[in-house]
Order: sequence, then C-alpha cells, then structure tokens
Amino acid sequence: MRIDERIERHYAELGPQEQKAADTLLDRLGDLAMYNAAELARLSGVSKATMSRLFRRLGFEDFNEVKEHTRSIRSSGMPLGPQSSDGGLPAHWGQEQENLRRLAESLDEDKLSAACGKLAGAGTVLLLGFRNSFPVALHFRQQLLQCRPAVSVAPQPGQSLGEELAGLGAGDAVVLFGFRRRPAGFRKVLQGAAATGATTILIGDPGARRLAADAALWLECPVDGAHAFDSYAAAMSLVSVLANGVLVALGRPGRERVREVTGIFDTLGEIEAK
Repeated sequence: MRIDERIERHYAELGPQEQKAADTLLDRLGDLAMYNAAELARLSGVSKATMSRLFRRLGFEDFNEVKEHTRSIRSSGMPLGPQSSDGGLPAHWGQEQENLRRLAESLDEDKLSAACGKLAGAGTVLLLGFRNSFPVALHFRQQLLQCRPAVSVAPQPGQSLGEELAGLGAGDAVVLFGFRRRPAGFRKVLQGAAATGATTILIGDPGARRLAADAALWLECPVDGAHAFDSYAAAMSLVSVLANGVLVALGRPGRERVREVTGIFDTLGEIEAK
C-alpha cells in the first residue's frame, strides 16, 4: 500500500500532532529525499519523536524506508507533486538535458540502424502504444506515413488488438511503446506480437528492460521528470531519429513519397501556405 493510502486509512486514528506530521508528508511526497527526519519534524511543528512514531504507525521502520518507498513509487511513473523545492524551470531544463544525454549514451548505432532498416523494409508497420505511450506512437505514425505507406497505430478507442495482429507475418514490423505505468497485460501483447513472426521493436523506459528478451530489438529511452510528471521530450526525439533513419534507408522511394504527400497537401489546401 502506498504511503498516501496508508495515511488516508489511518488519518482519523492519528493524534493532532501526528496529523500535522502526516499533512507535511503529503505536501512533500515529491521531494522527501531532500529532507531528513529532523527537518520534516521542524517543518511540521512537531517533535522528532512524533515524526518517528508516525513512520512506525504507517508501517515503516524509519525515515530511510519512507524515502526508499517514495522513490520506488516515483520510478513507477506515479506523479507525487507538488514539490516544495522543485527548482522551477532550471530543474526542468536540466532533467530534459539529462534524459537526452542518457538516450544518446544508450543508443547503439547498430541497433538503431537495424530498427530503421526493418521499418523501411516491412510490408506493414503496426505501432502499439497504451496510455501515456499512445501520443508517441501516434506522432511516429504521422512521421512514417510521409515516407512510407501501410503504417497503423493501435489501440484506438473501442478497438481490440486481435484484428490488428491477425495476418501479420515475417515481412512485417510491430513497434511497441512500453513506457512506465504500462497496462498489466503488456508482456502478453508483446509476446503475441512476436508470435506472429513480425519483427518486434520495443521502446521503453529502463523499467521495461525485463521485457526486452521478448522483443527482437530493444531501444531504451528515459522519461524522468524533474517535477511530478514524466517527460516525453526524449521519446519524441528518439521517434524523430527513427523516422529520419527510415527515410534514409528508403532512399529514392521515400523521397518520392514525401513529394507526393506534399503535393496532395497543396492540392487539398490542408497545410497553411507561407
């Protein structure tokens, strides 16, 4: 049970001083690692003994266990804000740069080239993105469709996956975006996609490493945020790199499709004229 759930369950049983301490914990869940127990007690206006007693009432041995607990919650993708000392925009930009640095270090040129080649040569490309991953998958589809046909994204509202996976085979590719807070059945979907014989490409945060063995190719992408919510700037950057790589791998046919699509945009008046 998460710490906020524990506090909610026991709040009415707590004494006035313990309730003050519990309120302080809830207000600072996002950055508890910035404090020690004495500082939290001072912020709450209670004694250190009261704060320690609250930790035990909530089922924790000490404050170190509380901090480890909140770190594990945040690493799962659950927002814990607001944060009282979040560093504002500088902290945000710093974390974005760190994510991009980590992405650059983790990307293997050979794997990246292999992924682009598979996506360029596939008869059909299916992009699967659940929950937070869906916008990334949708954006990738819009980019890929400019240089190659037969790209779909799922699941759409009211859509099941069986129809999308049926008929896929060795000449096709399935890209699964598995960023944290994945649905419980994500591994089964990955295994089902692999069972079709299509090349499976898994893209996810470091927490998805345990699923990598079920995919043909694994690309790791951090989504850590400096504040309460995850950031997908690095994920969008990776999608851009992949789309450009696919265009390069396609060569002349890809460039011709770009021109064809642009010409239809002009004919239909779909894109704003400069």
